[in-house]
Amino acid sequence: MWAPLSQGLAWVRASAVPYAALSGTYFAHIGFFNPFLPLWLDHLGYGVAMVSLMVSLPSATRLYAPYLWGWLSDRTGRPEVLMRIAAVGAALVSLLLWGSWPAWGMLAVLILLFSMTGAMMPLSEGLLVKRMSAGGHFDARGYGRVRLWGSMGFLATVLAAGVAFESHGLDAFVLWSTTLLSVVVLSTWLLPSSIKSAATTRNKSVRFVMTSRLRWMYGQLFFHVLAHAVMYIFYSLYLDQLGYSKSTIGALWAISVVAEIVWFYTQSYWMKEAHVGRWLVAVSVAAVVRFGALTIWADWPAVVWTTQILHALTFAAHHTLCMALITRECAPETRGRAQAMYTTIGYGLAAVVAGLCGGAVVEWIGLQWVFALAAASASMAVWMAWKLSQTPASQANEPTPI
Repeated sequence: MWAPLSQGLAWVRASAVPYAALSGTYFAHIGFFNPFLPLWLDHLGYGVAMVSLMVSLPSATRLYAPYLWGWLSDRTGRPEVLMRIAAVGAALVSLLLWGSWPAWGMLAVLILLFSMTGAMMPLSEGLLVKRMSAGGHFDARGYGRVRLWGSMGFLATVLAAGVAFESHGLDAFVLWSTTLLSVVVLSTWLLPSSIKSAATTRNKSVRFVMTSRLRWMYGQLFFHVLAHAVMYIFYSLYLDQLGYSKSTIGALWAISVVAEIVWFYTQSYWMKEAHVGRWLVAVSVAAVVRFGALTIWADWPAVVWTTQILHALTFAAHHTLCMALITRECAPETRGRAQAMYTTIGYGLAAVVAGLCGGAVVEWIGLQWVFALAAASASMAVWMAWKLSQTPASQANEPTPI
């Protein structure tokens, strides 16, 4: 009776299914939690200033949590175990959201929660990249076919939660949180065990080396994601100010996710034998066009819809290229830290700077000009991507398959 079940589980663990399940469930949690957290906190009666502080915590915790977990991953050689610990910890902490807390108490709960969930992106990406690099090069086709499940999970929950909260109110927010994090826990137990033992990893003691290409990539990442962080924070406010309806704004966000899903599914066709440096230049140029167009022609609906479709290049293609470059430049034993730095620099530091500086710019000269600064930031990313493209590869000569 148990033999077929055991064989089936072994087949699942040997396939890409566990990675797709983990990506889908993790981003399903993000898809409802991040967009609706401010509304839930406001519903609980916290003031605007306190809500703003609490909403900034995911970016703030990414300044330390990803690298700490990434270091532990490289040190132990067991990222799948750490992923389970982080997932179980986050699910348990989510139970505290059911309680009634003063502002300081809720701050502490959210810091603890985000310190756990902050591990999930670098650890899951590290596991996926390892799985997709087994043949000696980065498998863009396989990576895209798995990573699109994350986009689909995000899209499904952001739409479903919007309908549910509109119909039944925000009291169910905590139920959604605990339920989806519990599903993430289940998906982590599908992951296969790492082949390398912890003792082997500790004895080898491989040092993380910041190559020239990695330096340029992390610099390009900061300015590229800084431009996008500005959009994530101010895009809906900007369109609302220009007179776009709430339903149109929601549809615009949805079409960008659809665009990234299509890209992830088809990227191996476009990126076959791709030169990573030149591709990074191209996606950064697309970001300049995207944010420049929003600065000048955002009152033209056709332009706004087109710029959202460019999300396929400026987010999805950019993310895959960074994963490919980390795979090429880093030894397997240091990729956990490299992945963590990707999250810390891009989605921690850049997001914090965008929130702090963007708000000041909006107060000073208005929403339109914050998008002009986003275009300027993307222009810096173009220059850094070009410098990267002129720097020789550390482990392989380009062009090579990604």
